[in-house]
Parts: sequence; structure tokens; C-alpha cells
Amino acid sequence: LGCGDGAFLLAMAARFPDRNFLGTERLLGRVEKVCRAIARNHLGNARILRLESHYAMQWLLPAACADIVHIGFPDPWPKRHHHPRRLFQDDFMVSLRQVLAPGGEVRIKTDDKPYFLWIEKVVGRAAGFARLEWPEEEGYPMTDFEQHFVEQGLPIYRARLRAT
Repeated sequence: LGCGDGAFLLAMAARFPDRNFLGTERLLGRVEKVCRAIARNHLGNARILRLESHYAMQWLLPAACADIVHIGFPDPWPKRHHHPRRLFQDDFMVSLRQVLAPGGEVRIKTDDKPYFLWIEKVVGRAAGFARLEWPEEEGYPMTDFEQHFVEQGLPIYRARLRAT
């Protein structure tokens, strides 16, 4: 969700050609860039949808359609009066649970500790999720944001959940 420049989406689609990948992104320039990269790399298993992620999950995606949902570096909206704009809200968790297949996973990454603490509170209130350990995975692609933050030596906060 929120695929940014598409680096993660493209890497995953190339790594797992037998799986389908859908990226959501609301910014037109990013969508056009990712579309060109999908075509240039002949990735028939990758698509991108220009739409707000929560809206797509709530109104367009069928129930139980996703085995894994990756949410990398969502906008933290750090100002208090912008907190209602944050992706992680109680109603978002309901929509997220709805699109996950039984036993499906959510993988969340952010560099913003205050937002991560917010995410943990929202996740803690949500029904239908269990927290899982997330050991390092060899070859797991990084988003463009993650690469930038890792190069700066910043910590990355991660959560992995399973639909129960």
C-alpha cells in the first residue's frame, strides 16, 4: 500500500513471478513512473492502482483477496491536528482485516518512532490480528524510503501481524 517510487513492488514482482502484486498510490507522477517500470521490466504480475489505499481496501478489493499486505513508511502526519489523516486508524484496521485471506499477513515498516507507537496502539485495539516475530529475511527488498533511512543510520521499526 502506498508504493512510492515502486522499488519494492518491482523487486517483489521480479522475485516472485508466480504471484500477483498490486500497488496503490495516489500521486499521479509516481503511478506513471511505476507503470513505465512495470512495462520496461515485462512484469505481467504487477499492477498499480491510482487511489488512496484505505479507499481501495474498503470499497474495491474483494474480501480475503490478499495473502500479504506490505505497508512501508506511511506518511506519519506528525502534527497533532493532522493525526486524523494517518493511515492507521481503527476503521483502517477493519478494512485491512477484511481484505486479508485467512492466515494472511501484514508487514509494516516506518522510521518514525512516534508514529510506530501510534500504530502499535491502533493494532492493539484491532480485532482479528496476532503479532508475529519478524526475523531478518535474506533478499527482502527495501523501499526507496527505507534505503534512504538505512543509509543515514536511522532505526527502522517493524511489525508483522497475522489475520486470525
